[in-house]
Amino acid sequence: MKTPSIALKANAKSTVIDILNARLADAIDLALIVKQAHWNLKGTNFIAVHEMLDPMRTAIDGHVDIIAERVAQLDGIALGTSQIVAKSSTLTAYPTDIRKIPDHLQALAERFASLANQVREDIDATDEAGDADAADILTAFSRDLDKNLWFIKSHLE
Repeated sequence: MKTPSIALKANAKSTVIDILNARLADAIDLALIVKQAHWNLKGTNFIAVHEMLDPMRTAIDGHVDIIAERVAQLDGIALGTSQIVAKSSTLTAYPTDIRKIPDHLQALAERFASLANQVREDIDATDEAGDADAADILTAFSRDLDKNLWFIKSHLE
């Protein structure tokens, strides 16, 4: 007896799984980057920025879980090990030699913007592949990335 599954064509599932796994790697990387900044901030407004970053990390972790679960729902394997993330993330490596808050905020803004722009492209690609649910998942992720980019940029201006 065949087990029922989500009614998407195999090529659509494959396309969406590949897109979601790529964003999964980036999202896990961004979550680690946010924590790297959180731990190493120094300077004026320390507590405000330090406390701003924890909810950002929590939100990213929520999206990581939803993205990975959608991969599994599509009968794929969610690829989220540290080895895969290190190899697959499209984000620029985060500098580990910075301490000043403006330097961290600039580095964070660059990575949030890069991922947000990629996610917007992926919303269209998953929708075109026929998976409106994956597009919706990415839309929610995009909204959070944009909001947090705005928070970060507001500290820089």
